[in-house]
Amino acid sequence: MAEFPTISHVALTVTDLSVSVPWYQQLFGSKPVLDEDTGPFRHVVWLFGGRTLVGLHQFPDPVSTEPFDPRRPGLDHLAFACANRDELLQWQARLNELGVPNGGVVDAHFGSGLSFRDPDNIALEFFVLAQ
Repeated sequence: MAEFPTISHVALTVTDLSVSVPWYQQLFGSKPVLDEDTGPFRHVVWLFGGRTLVGLHQFPDPVSTEPFDPRRPGLDHLAFACANRDELLQWQARLNELGVPNGGVVDAHFGSGLSFRDPDNIALEFFVLAQ
């Protein structure tokens, strides 16, 4: 058996792509590589490191309009890896520059994280493992 593979892609369901796409585009600092209507949903996708996709999905018939809550079964949060604590601090400055509320850098014995939320309240984080 091969080693367990890395994550290929993550898709987040949002309520309004016209709000979320510009927000994520500012956060990512790049334009999406894909924007298409598949029939059951429309999705917009970014590519990172030549291997990982992050996509936003919007369904024409959402089953709920409740905001994201990490205490519901499903996704708790999505974390983006940073190389070191200095990079984490740079992201904190960038979030502040963009006016994105965040929890500041929080250190723990296993690593340090910087938590924030998207327009749908989806929990996001920049994270670096303890070195």
